[in-house]
Amino acid sequence: MADNQAISAGLAEYIRKAAHEPLPAAVAEQGRLHLLDTLAAMVSGRTLPAGRAIIPFTRGAGGPQGVSVLATDILTGPAQAAMANGMLAHADETDDSHAPSLTHPGCAIVPAALAAAEWLARDGAALVRAVVLGYDVGTRMSMALGGSKFADTYHMSSHAWGGAFGATAAASALARLSHDQVVCALSYAVQSASGNRCWLRDPDHVQKAFIFGGMPARTGVEAASFAAAGFTGVGDAIEGTPGLLAAFPLTADPTRLMDGLGSRFEVMRTSFKKWCVGSPLQAALDCIEEAVRELKLAEPEVESIVVSLPEQRSRVAQSDMPDVNLPHALALYLVDGSVGFASLHDHARMAHPEIRRVAQRIRVEPRPGAKRGEQAHFTLRTRDGRRFFRAPEHVRGQPGNPMSSAEVADKARDLFSLVLGETRASELVDMVLSIESITDVRDLRCLWRRA
Repeated sequence: MADNQAISAGLAEYIRKAAHEPLPAAVAEQGRLHLLDTLAAMVSGRTLPAGRAIIPFTRGAGGPQGVSVLATDILTGPAQAAMANGMLAHADETDDSHAPSLTHPGCAIVPAALAAAEWLARDGAALVRAVVLGYDVGTRMSMALGGSKFADTYHMSSHAWGGAFGATAAASALARLSHDQVVCALSYAVQSASGNRCWLRDPDHVQKAFIFGGMPARTGVEAASFAAAGFTGVGDAIEGTPGLLAAFPLTADPTRLMDGLGSRFEVMRTSFKKWCVGSPLQAALDCIEEAVRELKLAEPEVESIVVSLPEQRSRVAQSDMPDVNLPHALALYLVDGSVGFASLHDHARMAHPEIRRVAQRIRVEPRPGAKRGEQAHFTLRTRDGRRFFRAPEHVRGQPGNPMSSAEVADKARDLFSLVLGETRASELVDMVLSIESITDVRDLRCLWRRA
């Protein structure tokens, strides 16, 4: 715990020291895996609407040519690259998530850390330390603001706000800022953090990519750059009045920002996604896979499916986006026998008569009394009277039901190969899993650059 009057100073000192502190072996391994998972989201994001929007925009923006935009031949300035890679990382729902803070840490923190590491020619070990640090700071800031209560009460995007501070911490560590400079960087992050939950109405996942990934990643790199350039700021921008936490009195809990810092590593509580869909859909896809396998089902045998979710999740799970629409995803699975990256991002198939016909048998219901983070309750009935029910506590990829290192690597290899081809995909996976041996992160460019 920390004195509320010294939060900025205490957090800054932790960030400064963490740039040089070795990580426990298990934490470093998780850091590498989340780095790998997010890089894979960036590369595959090139093929999606957000990628198709940000790449030509970045190419035309000009600026210093020092930092790469993944899966392209573009070199640009660090803040611009962080924004572009952040949008690629959350071009869909492939990236990781942290349920306690209601954030997607990787899509903001990894692009900011990667941009700073490239710009400053840091080694792989420093990059991993910065990523883990970013997860620790960004998720705690969201929890200190109130997490889901912050989002519901003020209509703010906890994903963007937490990501901005995680990105600032990561970039500040890689820039090797002094204590006073980190305080200054945090002050600029306070001024720049933003994001509204109107992203719920974004059908193309483009503005959402900016809010979750691009904007906070850019904020973090800019905040650290301002401090490194000698900008001055406010020493208590987080805890002072007026200040960040004081602006949200109904939900803020300052003690959560420093709670467990240095002993509880939030990367260990961050989930991977087995399926390239939004978090509310993960359990339902696990269940339909199990039901089809156990009952040996074909689509015509299914009479109905009812999926109950916490109220907020039930609304999200009926989005206009195909990878966040639960009836559509389950209908795809039944018709195709599986789902993959391509089918889950095919907007045209949402209007296909066969998919729509099957989706009409699938109902999403709010579950009274369910807490926000609870998983789907899944009930499938067959035309011959059989009933299949599951209420999983943890879905595959969550800390309570973790994916293995091999599973994460296989997922990354598949996503990399969409753009880079199978040979370079395998080489990139291997290099990231041994990234502490890399003396200059820029040596990886040849593997993630699109031919």
